[in-house]
Amino acid sequence: MTRRRAAALALAAALGLALRAGAQPAPAESPPAPSAAPAAEAPAWAYDMAHELMSPFCPGRALAECPSPQADELRVWILAQARAGATREEVEAQLLGAFGDKIRQAPRPEGVGLVAYVVPALLVVGGALLLWLFLRRQAGAPPPAPSTVDPVARDPDLERRLDEELRA
Repeated sequence: MTRRRAAALALAAALGLALRAGAQPAPAESPPAPSAAPAAEAPAWAYDMAHELMSPFCPGRALAECPSPQADELRVWILAQARAGATREEVEAQLLGAFGDKIRQAPRPEGVGLVAYVVPALLVVGGALLLWLFLRRQAGAPPPAPSTVDPVARDPDLERRLDEELRA
C-alpha cells in the first residue's frame, strides 16, 4: 500500500470518527448561532461540490455517484464542514491535501496541468493553418496549360515511311 493511499484511508477513518462524534443535530431549543445565515447557504455549495469532485474510492465516478460507504462518509463530512461554517475553499484545500489532484475533474491550468489545455489548442491552430495553406494553394494553382502539339497533326516523313512498310 502506498503512503498516499494509506494517508487517504487514515483521513477517511478520521473523518468518519469525527462525523460520528460531531455530526449529531443540536437540540431544537438551543438558540441559533450568530453565523446562522452562512450555515444555511453552505449545504447548497456542499451538494454541488459532491457533483464536481471525483470520488477517490470509485475511479471514474463523481463523488455524488459513488455507491461506496467511504464516499457516503466523505459526502457527510463535506456537509458537516459546510454546516460548521467552513468555506468552500477550505474544504477543497483539505480534500486536495488528503487525496491530491486525482479528486479534481480537470487538471489545474498551471504547471504540468497546463499541458492539458495548451496542447489541444496548439493542435487545433496548427490544423487550421495547414488547412488554410492547402486551400490557398489549391485555389491559386493555375489550370494546366494546353499542349502546343496538335494531336491530329502528323509528321509527313513518318507517314511516308509507314506507308512504305505497309506496302512491303
